[in-house]
Parts: sequence; C-alpha cells; structure tokens
Amino acid sequence: MIQQRTNMDWMLKELADGVPHTRHIVVLSADGLRMAQYGTDTDTADRLAAACAGLQSLAAAVGHEFPHGDGRMRLVVIEVSGGFFYLMAAGARAYLAVLADEGVDAGLMGHRMRDLVARIGAHLSTPPRNGEQVA
Repeated sequence: MIQQRTNMDWMLKELADGVPHTRHIVVLSADGLRMAQYGTDTDTADRLAAACAGLQSLAAAVGHEFPHGDGRMRLVVIEVSGGFFYLMAAGARAYLAVLADEGVDAGLMGHRMRDLVARIGAHLSTPPRNGEQVA
C-alpha cells in the first residue's frame, strides 16, 4: 500500500493546485482508514478519514429512502462557518474527501473531484476486510 500512496501524491497535488482554497485532501477506505493524503498532517488525515466513514454510512441510510435509487452515497457537501467539506465515492469501498476554505469555487471543486475519481477510481478501490460485507 505504500507504493499506492506514493503514486497518488501527484494526483492529489494536482487537485489542490487546480482548485484555489483547497486545504486538505484525504483518500480513505469505507471503514475509515486513511489511504493517502495531501496538504495535511497524518493525525488530521486520520481524524477526517474516521469521521468520513460515519458520514458515508449516514448518507447511505438517507439514500435508501429514495425509492428509485440504490442508496449508495455519491457526494456529500457540508458548508460550515469557514469553508466546505466534500466527500465523494471514489471506487468500490473508497472515498475522496476535501476540505476547502470559504472562497472555493464549489462548482470547480465538484468538477475536478469527479475528473480525478474518473481517472483513478479503480486504483482507489479497497477489498472488503475479512468478515465484512460489501456495501
């Protein structure tokens, strides 16, 4: 997995450089384990990854209330005082999370995140751990 993190560094940097006001980028598994990070320290990335696991689970529960969908979370955007948080599905059992300051162009961020996921989604997938069911 170390090699995978190294290979993702330039792609995450490209996202951060391409969208002004990007603060932190974290790639995580569905169970909240950090797979890669950019623009943040390891402790912050680990906290964000853990929080994202709960958030994606909550989003999936809400998603099941829609009669014509499969309940899978695609994108969550949260606006808080000071900025925005984005969580996007990025492959089977993998997610891309971004924190950005208030001045971020929300449309540009969503577009660039979708582009990144489309390019590397298969590389971001994580297999289920022993005993886990596939979501």
